[in-house]
Amino acid sequence: MDPRIRQLAKNLTAYSVALQKNDNVLLDISGHDALPLAEALLEESYARGANPYLHLSEPRLTRAYLTGAAEEQMRQLAEFELTRMKKMDAYIAVRAGDNSAELADVDQEQLARYAKAMSPVLRDRVDRSRWVILRYPNGAMAQSANMSSAAFEDFYFKVCNLDYGKLSQAMDALVDRMNATDDVHLLAPGTDLHFSIKGINAVKCAGECNIPDGEVYTAPVKDSANGVIRYNVPSRYRGTTFENVSLTFKDGRIIDAQGNHPDRLAAIFDTDEGARYLGEFALGCNPFILNPMSDILFDEKIAGSIHLTPGAAYEDAFNGNKSDVHWDLVLIMRPEWGGGEIYFDGECIRRDGLFLPEDLQALNPDAFIEKE
Repeated sequence: MDPRIRQLAKNLTAYSVALQKNDNVLLDISGHDALPLAEALLEESYARGANPYLHLSEPRLTRAYLTGAAEEQMRQLAEFELTRMKKMDAYIAVRAGDNSAELADVDQEQLARYAKAMSPVLRDRVDRSRWVILRYPNGAMAQSANMSSAAFEDFYFKVCNLDYGKLSQAMDALVDRMNATDDVHLLAPGTDLHFSIKGINAVKCAGECNIPDGEVYTAPVKDSANGVIRYNVPSRYRGTTFENVSLTFKDGRIIDAQGNHPDRLAAIFDTDEGARYLGEFALGCNPFILNPMSDILFDEKIAGSIHLTPGAAYEDAFNGNKSDVHWDLVLIMRPEWGGGEIYFDGECIRRDGLFLPEDLQALNPDAFIEKE
C-alpha cells in the first residue's frame, strides 16, 4: 500500500474524528477507486479499538435510483439512514466518482425532493457526530484539475496530509478578529457587498471535518446583506455547472440571480424561503490550494478566496436561517483572478488575497510554506 494512503488513514482516524475505543464509525465509501483508502481506514479503526461499519455505493447506481424513486421511498430511506446515523459516534465519507456530471440529467425537482428527505440525516451528522468528508484522487479529479494523474496524486497527498495542527494555530488570530467584527465589506470586480457578522460565532476548520481543509467561517446576520457579489469560480450543484453567478441582496434576501443557467438558478433559490438568505461566510486559507478544480471540498479552501453561501447556516455559527439548500459559491480575490479587498469594520484585512495585519500574516501562503 502507498504509504501516503496509510498516513492519510491515520490522520483521518486519529486527528480528524479522533476515534476512541468502542466508538462506532460509519465509513461511507462512494466509488471503487477509493477501496485502497477504505481498506486502510478499516485497519486503522480496528487498531484504535473502534467499531467500523462499512457502506459502499457507486454514483451511477445513485443516479439510477434517483431517476425512479418515489417521494415516500426516499422518505423511508432517510428514516433508515437516520436510524443508523444515530448509532454512530463518527462518520468518514470518501468520494471517488469518475464523472462529476453523473446527476446532470436527473430532474431538478427530484433532486430537491431527495435533498429535503435526507436533510435530517445531514443535520444529525453535522450537529452531533464527529465527521470528516474527502475526495479520493482518480483520473476524473486529475482531469478536472488539468493535471497528470501522477502530478495530481502528489498535489492531493500534499494538501491532505498537511500539518493541520500548525494551520489551526495560525487561524486563531483570524477567529478572534471575526468574533470582534460587525461590518464586513467585500470589494472586487462585480462585487460591492456589505453585511454584518456581529454576534455570530467564528469557527476554524483545520482538518477535523473536511480534508483538505483550511477555512474560518461564520454567518452573516440574516437580514444584513446589501449589495452585489459576482463569483468567479465555476460551481457544480445538483448536477449542473454554474458559471459567473451574480447575486444581488436587499436586507439579506436575494432579489436577483444571474448566471449561465437562469432557470436552474431560480429553481435552487425557490427551493424554500431560506434558500434566498445567506448561511455562511468563510475565508479560504489552505496555502497549497491555489486554483479551482470544480470540486467544492478543494475550491472553498483556496488561498485568497472567500465563499458566501446561500442556504442553511451551521448550528455552531447559526444566524437563524434554515433551508434544504447549502450552496458554497467561491470568489478568488488574488490578482490573477481580478483582485479584491476585505474590510472588517473599515480596516482592510486582506488585499489581493494576502492578509495585511501582522497578526494574520502567518496565514499567507509564503509564510506558512516557509515553516514547512
